[in-house]
Amino acid sequence: MQPKREATSVAEGTARSPAGEPGSAVLEVRDTGIGLTPDVLPHVFERFYRGDPARAAGGFGVGLGLSLVKWIVDRHDGEVAAAGMPGGGASFTVTLKKAGP
Repeated sequence: MQPKREATSVAEGTARSPAGEPGSAVLEVRDTGIGLTPDVLPHVFERFYRGDPARAAGGFGVGLGLSLVKWIVDRHDGEVAAAGMPGGGASFTVTLKKAGP
């Protein structure tokens, strides 16, 4: 029997069409986790990057999730960005252009 994983953060997301850009859509996801420090931000989309292992909750994951997000968004000619939130947590924004006719 595996031990239960306790929730360490809460995530919420919103989807919208940005003003002035009716041909695109934006998905934003924010969480209340440990956050992203400025030294980590340039690396979060690198394959196998896990930041500071001492801060990782339970040591789960291999550092592929965000690199896969970036790969998929890039293949759809979109953009993805990450930001640290004041006091902890992180924000991830994906912007995709509307497909041609």
